Amino acid sequence: MSDDQGNEKNSTEDENFADLFEAYSAGMNESLEVGEKISAKIIAVGKDSVYVDTGTKMDGVVDRQELLDENGQLPCAEGDLIDLYVVAANESEIRLSRALTGIGGLHLLEEAYRSAIPVEGRVKETCKGGFQVTVMQRRAFCPISQMDIKFVETPEDYVGEPYFFRIVRFEENGRNIVLSRRKILEEEQKEAQKEFFGTVSVGSELQGTVTKLMPFGAFVELTPGVEGMVHVSELSWSRVDKPDDVVSVGDHIQVKVIAIEDGQQAGRKKIALSVKQLAGDPWDSAAALFNTGDKIQGKVTRCAKFGAFVEIAPGIDGLVHISEMSYTKRVLNPEDIVRPGETVNVMVKEADIDNRRISLSLRYAEGDPWVEVPEKYRPGQAIEGVVEKKEKFGYFITLQPGVTGLLPKSKINRSARPAAFEKLKEGDPVVIVIDEINLQDRKITLSPGDAGDAGNWQKYAADRTSASSLGEKLRAALDAQKDK
Repeated sequence: MSDDQGNEKNSTEDENFADLFEAYSAGMNESLEVGEKISAKIIAVGKDSVYVDTGTKMDGVVDRQELLDENGQLPCAEGDLIDLYVVAANESEIRLSRALTGIGGLHLLEEAYRSAIPVEGRVKETCKGGFQVTVMQRRAFCPISQMDIKFVETPEDYVGEPYFFRIVRFEENGRNIVLSRRKILEEEQKEAQKEFFGTVSVGSELQGTVTKLMPFGAFVELTPGVEGMVHVSELSWSRVDKPDDVVSVGDHIQVKVIAIEDGQQAGRKKIALSVKQLAGDPWDSAAALFNTGDKIQGKVTRCAKFGAFVEIAPGIDGLVHISEMSYTKRVLNPEDIVRPGETVNVMVKEADIDNRRISLSLRYAEGDPWVEVPEKYRPGQAIEGVVEKKEKFGYFITLQPGVTGLLPKSKINRSARPAAFEKLKEGDPVVIVIDEINLQDRKITLSPGDAGDAGNWQKYAADRTSASSLGEKLRAALDAQKDK
């Protein structure tokens, strides 16, 4: 190879190296300023020092002792990223620190003030308006409003504890040093919020802490400074009247994010949460749980004019219509039969799962008294009933709880003593004769006990009582009506 060829090759290699070095250097900061916060990658861990990549042409160093946890262990390793502050930078080295600690001169504290570098201090005691704090063996003051983000209810809880502070005032050559822990917490909170919203979206499932209860829902802290709200309707598939019936302040609960919107304040977000959606929609499995004819237990959730709603499974309510409440009495007000919170036995009359409607019956669950009618009653039988209601067209007579017959007005007029029937009041006993039984329509037609041939009805009562005793009963009833 000729000298010209060799020189050309070396020139090319030099250019490639220069390009690579320039590209490498282009991704680095030229310099770092004292007080600047950086996220540095650990490149080596020594006995006394930890070395990091500062993003410049010069690596940084931090005392290993600063990074140890409360157990004296190093919680990080090579390749990890850690947040540090630049406390010194010159041509020979870059010194980094989590905060200024230990013994130092006033110039270090003044530099921390100018460069906004955190300093470590220990709360010595409470004082008027705040706390006395020892920082690098010097006395400083932290106002109570600057000790925490939250309201400080018990200041004595902070005494003796070490914290990081920001120096917000450095006057009179260090004789007046004012600190703020709140500023550091707010910065950490802001970083945590930024990270939170970078990873959370609608559909995310999170754990949070209940911080406040209101009539309309529960507020849940998801990360420091970020709260969402679970509306009362999203706390449970079951009906919830008050949030404190389900959760309490301080409870740790699982929630699902169902909406994220911009709030009224700039940079603020409104987060809607749900607890019940984590469990799935109970109606999805209702078809397998409830069938026509099933007898089940449920809890009355509310009453309306037309009936009562009964929860038969969490989040699944059925309706007991007022007409399905009782065989034994005429119901005008559902709360005469059941009350909210009461546990009742019901029977499924109809289950329309597609339309989320389940019809229930209280009276079928209790048993149908009409089942016994064919065995207990027959046409021509004389029986004593009770006047239930008087209408223009006749009287409704209760034969037994749940079984009512009609004594038509036209038949009362054929009675030997119609005036005695006119004087009857609701609740009065009366002797009547069964004329006709229509089981299909649940109708029983009645006649007065003295209508037509006075002895006619006696022949039908032999299996219940003697003719003489029933006659005496009839005469006594009619005499009692006559005397009224």
